[in-house]
Amino acid sequence: MCNTYSTVNFHLCTLVEIVSQRNFIIMKSNEVLQRDVQDAIKWEPLLNAAEIGVTAKDGIVTLTGIVDSFAKKTEAEDAAKKVAGVKVVVEKIEIKFGNWGKTSDTEIATEVINAFKWNWQIPSEKVEAKVENGWVTLDGVFQWNYQRDAAKNAVKDLLGVKGVSNNITIKSENHDDIEKKSIELALDRNWATNGLKIMVKATGHNVTLSGTVDSWYQKEEAGRIAFNAPGVWKIENDLVIDYN
Repeated sequence: MCNTYSTVNFHLCTLVEIVSQRNFIIMKSNEVLQRDVQDAIKWEPLLNAAEIGVTAKDGIVTLTGIVDSFAKKTEAEDAAKKVAGVKVVVEKIEIKFGNWGKTSDTEIATEVINAFKWNWQIPSEKVEAKVENGWVTLDGVFQWNYQRDAAKNAVKDLLGVKGVSNNITIKSENHDDIEKKSIELALDRNWATNGLKIMVKATGHNVTLSGTVDSWYQKEEAGRIAFNAPGVWKIENDLVIDYN
């Protein structure tokens, strides 16, 4: 049939080829997924010198190894999450500083204060930071989620930081009821979430997202979009990643 030259047969054969390619992608083996994640990690300039092991089984990717900064640890995890076919990332990477990376808690605390002071996105007067053995814990109440994210991002790359617990909560000055429809429209406008069957439930100042998406990126992007709605204090992101 594909040897004939009618327009109908041409389009039909093209469709068959596309479907075959799609099925190939869906049936990505553990070995292929492992290689894709390894390549994604190597592609990040920050991680070129990092020794990170990757195993993959049924969409579950485990990262192991030793790096010399928390920034590299989070970069490896983020790179793995963006690979098509990854459903869950199990992160077991250790941080071991060289002599240049050893920093006291007092020095880290000083750097945290300075980082907040020079970042216009962070209401520094509303956040408290505690440093214990290189682990930074953030507490406070902000109006917007982007401020919460900015606080963590300002800290995670600091020298000597081993981890960050972001306990900052969101409490907007907007006390109006959340407009569910506005969140649904925002999700539909975004290229990453357009056309996905994402269900939105709004109760008080809380929003729950449920349904199925194709990737970690789509799940996180949906949560970010929903958090931009005025009046949202908390997001329950129950979206399931189903690459198949």
